[in-house]
Amino acid sequence: MATSTSRAQDVITCDVCDKPTQQFCNSCQANLCDTCVKKHRDQFNSLPHDIVPFLDRKVQLAFPECQEHSGQRCEVNCKECDTPVCVKCIGLGPHKGHDVEELNEIYEKKIQEIKGETERIKAKLIPEYKKEDNEIGYEISQSKSKLDDLREENKKLRKLWHQEVDNIFDKIDSMGQSLEEENLDALKAYHSKIRNLILEMKETIHLNEKLLDSYRTISRFDIHGAVKNTVTITGRSHWPADISVTRLGELVYIGYDSKTVNIVRNRKSKTLITAPQGWSPCGLCCTRSGDIFVNMFKINCFRTRSKIIRYQGQKITQEIENDILGNPIFNGSGYEALYMSENNNGDLCVSDVRARSVVGVDKTGRVRFRYTGTPAKRKNAISPISIVTDALSQIIVADIINDCIHILNENGQFLICVEDYALVKPYGLSVDSEGRLWVGLRGENDWGELCSYGEIIVIEYLQNK
Repeated sequence: MATSTSRAQDVITCDVCDKPTQQFCNSCQANLCDTCVKKHRDQFNSLPHDIVPFLDRKVQLAFPECQEHSGQRCEVNCKECDTPVCVKCIGLGPHKGHDVEELNEIYEKKIQEIKGETERIKAKLIPEYKKEDNEIGYEISQSKSKLDDLREENKKLRKLWHQEVDNIFDKIDSMGQSLEEENLDALKAYHSKIRNLILEMKETIHLNEKLLDSYRTISRFDIHGAVKNTVTITGRSHWPADISVTRLGELVYIGYDSKTVNIVRNRKSKTLITAPQGWSPCGLCCTRSGDIFVNMFKINCFRTRSKIIRYQGQKITQEIENDILGNPIFNGSGYEALYMSENNNGDLCVSDVRARSVVGVDKTGRVRFRYTGTPAKRKNAISPISIVTDALSQIIVADIINDCIHILNENGQFLICVEDYALVKPYGLSVDSEGRLWVGLRGENDWGELCSYGEIIVIEYLQNK
């Protein structure tokens, strides 16, 4: 329904033209002037029209014309298709058998919903939002006030800290000038000392380089300390991790970097054993039968595994790693190797540096004993390094931290502890065919620190009758 408002009075105009309304179509709910009544009927000639004077109009819902059946108005709504339909659509058309609902009822429901929504907005939402609006306005006002206070405080602090920083830098400048004047001579003396230290360090580097070269050389000495012969290690295995001698008197050593066990024949090195993939050799022992025990270690996911492999030539004949319960027997690593010696009864005696114990295993790899040094009653826990056995099947162990040598019987039971003023940091052991015990001592500087040099002493250990 169209309306037009003038400044003099309200005039309801025709929906077809702008003339004042005299007639009203109740069917279409349209405002009409006398002239446009015929136009209205002609425009919608398929529909019936109830034309009455405007003052006798009846305000009601105007039903739309059916798109399928000319001359029919849609008075109901098809629920299934959700579209307005006429009575013919329901009886004969495509909506036959569908549930319908009168448009008047739908209209009334919508009117009630709109009224209810309007009341809810007036009664609840508007008061709530007005309250929230007031609260937010108050918060904004308070925040502005606090921000103004913070800005003012910030200005004061900025000025104060600028003054403090200026004072600090003034003091630093003053101290620097004072230090420069008072300590210039001391700085010059220190400068001279630094230069001298650099010269000393260069000399140390030179000595260290010579010392590192010495690690490539394996020397053989007689009982009087004279060098009988030497072997220089070349190639990838630039330093020997451990050495041993076969029953034929041939020198065997571990090439740490090349991960190989090498044998010296005719003054030339030859690879005898190559470590399995992922493993590194770090200790070895030659047996009377001609076999070689090799200590191997492997670091995997920050866990170190250590085992002993028995080789007959290049063939692996035995691996010793876990006890009968599946627990590791040894606790060695690449930096703390297992030192080994075969006893007369076939036992393999092992010095486990990391575990601070001596372990004896039989020919099958079963643990026979474990010696921890407690019976020796030393000041410190045992730190076993080199290990050998003698003609009496006694087990001899070097204890580097307690400056002594432990002697055990073949069952790992403590017999005696040898200590002497000359036994300073015993590191390497060997028993020769004459029953003499050769002891390698690790050097120590004036501050009690271990050095890379030392000496060898010979003890008349067993005397031939």
